[in-house]
Amino acid sequence: MDKLYGLIFDVDGVIADTEAINARVSIKVFADFFGVEGVVRKDFEAGLVQAAEEYVKAGARIHGLELTEEQINKATQLRQQYFLKVLNEEPLEPFPGVLELMKKAMLREDFRVAIATSGTLGKSRAVLEATKVPYQKMVYINGDHVKNKKPDPELFFLAAERIGIEPASCVVIEDTPNGVQAAKAAGAKCIAVTNSISAANLYEADLVCDSLEDIKLNMIRELIDSN
Repeated sequence: MDKLYGLIFDVDGVIADTEAINARVSIKVFADFFGVEGVVRKDFEAGLVQAAEEYVKAGARIHGLELTEEQINKATQLRQQYFLKVLNEEPLEPFPGVLELMKKAMLREDFRVAIATSGTLGKSRAVLEATKVPYQKMVYINGDHVKNKKPDPELFFLAAERIGIEPASCVVIEDTPNGVQAAKAAGAKCIAVTNSISAANLYEADLVCDSLEDIKLNMIRELIDSN
């Protein structure tokens, strides 16, 4: 059999710009649940591209709130409820090039495609459905499937296992330093796209691009074959 190549996509910040929605719903949580007004997107920067709990904690620190674990959990749950409501009411466009790259790989006999995200099943599936990603036709791993979040490589080990390809023959598409570190720790190659973070902060990736429109399947093959 000819060599097989794995292509693994993160969701938030790779498939669509969900960060603006995350900020909006977090601001609403702080107003509705904590009674804190005047919260702005910048207040959550320290928790950017981290787990939802860290996002809430970042805003709390800025506004001098000392939260219990129970309060953090409830705020995180409410944040997800608001997020899903926004996606149900408003369109969400995929980033340029992402669906095209995904669909081209799915048509190739030498490629296997997976979705691997630390996001919960409910949140990530809502993003995939809103952006019309054909996730039912590929391996789909979400945060509910793993114990350890990025930068731990568990997520990508599992994705590679499910598509039946060694991590060394996979490329992970990521947009954050934690995601890049997780991909590299799994032994995969990583292409980082600057949708959320500047290129300077993604230096550990094997390749950094400004848009997935710039990425071709032959580039992915060459990156893997350079091992």
